[in-house]
Amino acid sequence: MSDPRTPSELLIGTNQGLLGLAEGEPRADPNFGTREVSALGVRDGEAWTVTERHAIVRRDPQGAWVEVARSDLELVSLVATSQGLFVGTEEAHLLRLGDDGGLDPVDAFETIEGRETWFTPWGGPPAVRSIAQDLSGRLHANVHVGGIPRSVDAGATWEPTIDIDADIHQVVAHPSEPDVVLAAGAVGLAVSVDGGARWRIEREGLHATYARAVAVSVEHVLLTVSNGPRGGRAAIYRTALEPGSAFERCTVGLPEWFDGNIDSGWLDARGPEVAFGTGDGEIFVSSDAGERWTRTAEGLPAIRALRFP
Repeated sequence: MSDPRTPSELLIGTNQGLLGLAEGEPRADPNFGTREVSALGVRDGEAWTVTERHAIVRRDPQGAWVEVARSDLELVSLVATSQGLFVGTEEAHLLRLGDDGGLDPVDAFETIEGRETWFTPWGGPPAVRSIAQDLSGRLHANVHVGGIPRSVDAGATWEPTIDIDADIHQVVAHPSEPDVVLAAGAVGLAVSVDGGARWRIEREGLHATYARAVAVSVEHVLLTVSNGPRGGRAAIYRTALEPGSAFERCTVGLPEWFDGNIDSGWLDARGPEVAFGTGDGEIFVSSDAGERWTRTAEGLPAIRALRFP
């Protein structure tokens, strides 16, 4: 009998291939090989990866992984939406998978108001670090560092939202609330209840505000925080959505602290199931929205992405 504390299925992208976690056992996907995975997306039973930083690979219904597109640009993020597959890149471009298999630029993304102010702390070009579609169909693209531009018309036009100094690292849409969007940033948890038009910041109870990953599990929001970009005293917290709700640190079954950041895309939830990975190859799972945790794998290649199908 499988352990009820482990997820029924989990996709784990690493720097040495793709793993599946089922019944608590990580297994390499023999159809994928040892190619690096840096981003994962799922929708309607399909799975997509950014592979080797320049290719988009899709899993077909028979379980075979097929390359569907390639770009000279370095690919960073992707999301499968009701309006097609969107892909974010280094240098803060947004691409869309066309019917012909090409990755076409989303032209309106190039002319967003304030684009000239986007930056990175180290002086390099910004990137589209994460993308989400809310249940009302709006698109939210997290630029690091450049706020969260949003589109209400399938990418035809874009408008800036949230102060870019919030230093957002990941944006996600609530799985059941059509107008709720959440983001992890250097200022804590950013919450919008009007589809990304306005944002509030929540951080009560956090030992530090530097947040890298966010996920929603039933009635709780989970957030990873640390002392800063290089990590240090990293931890998982959870809170309710109501304004002013305090965060509580998740401790049962977890180390007191993690050394490195639990990064964007390394945390995911599906209903009450939650999972996250670490840079040194550990996987932790919870079946009760983060109240209790079990380490189900260690010694894996470095985790780069993690998603429930």
